[in-house]
Amino acid sequence: MLFFKLFSRLPLGILYLFSDLLYLLARYVFRYRKRVIDENLLHAFPEKTKKERKAIRNRFYRNFTDSIAETVKSLTISKEELSRRFTITNQDFLDQEVKNGSSVLLLAGHFFNWELGLQRAAVLSQVPSEGVYLKINNPFFAKLMYEARTRFGNTITEKNEFRETVKTLPAQHRVVQLAADQRPNRRTTRYQRDFLHRPAYFYEGAEHMAKSMNLPVVFGEISKKGRGKYQATYELLSRGPYDSQPEHSITDAFCERLEANIRLQPDLYLWSHKRWKL
Repeated sequence: MLFFKLFSRLPLGILYLFSDLLYLLARYVFRYRKRVIDENLLHAFPEKTKKERKAIRNRFYRNFTDSIAETVKSLTISKEELSRRFTITNQDFLDQEVKNGSSVLLLAGHFFNWELGLQRAAVLSQVPSEGVYLKINNPFFAKLMYEARTRFGNTITEKNEFRETVKTLPAQHRVVQLAADQRPNRRTTRYQRDFLHRPAYFYEGAEHMAKSMNLPVVFGEISKKGRGKYQATYELLSRGPYDSQPEHSITDAFCERLEANIRLQPDLYLWSHKRWKL
């Protein structure tokens, strides 16, 4: 762990040289998950030419390897550099929901670089927040990522443990951050709908929490402004009362907004994930 922390103290410009090498290896040598990426892009963008989809794939490789360098940097990044790297345009909008006396669910997809986004939100937020994550099986990297994600006061909770802490949402008001585009396993209650022209399964935990506790739901859009420079903007996705809203309304609204975010900058999305496996 000491090695990674010392390595992370290098300027990000130097770490990007490491990213450049990884990019060449991923694209030309190992062809990292090329078949999965190409299949996902083909279904998502049938209107694009093969050349256009290839360009998205290659930019994805660049963003993917840059995110590795940036995540390493997140182990020791200063608040000042983080403020230059990641901008949140309206953190006050999100905080105000909690100040008004309600927990709020923040839903987002796997866009680069969500790790820096978690840290920046923790620095800016004036209210408690809790990030929910899937367990990392490797103990070393689990500890490393835990330290990075909680450096600036953010609380993170493993998904199975969240089943207990979720009960405190009505009384202990906070922002709950969820990557809501994860593919559920078969042991989980799942909702199937079309997503980028293909059937896909979605968790509906956010839908259940929002409707059972009357919580507002916010979407976090991420865009990239340059190498190592990102921007997030929050917007209201849904608000109660939910009595008259149809089943799956929140999940459907999230999927539609997620697709719009993907089309804005498709190379920022995690195409190497087998998201559409049924």
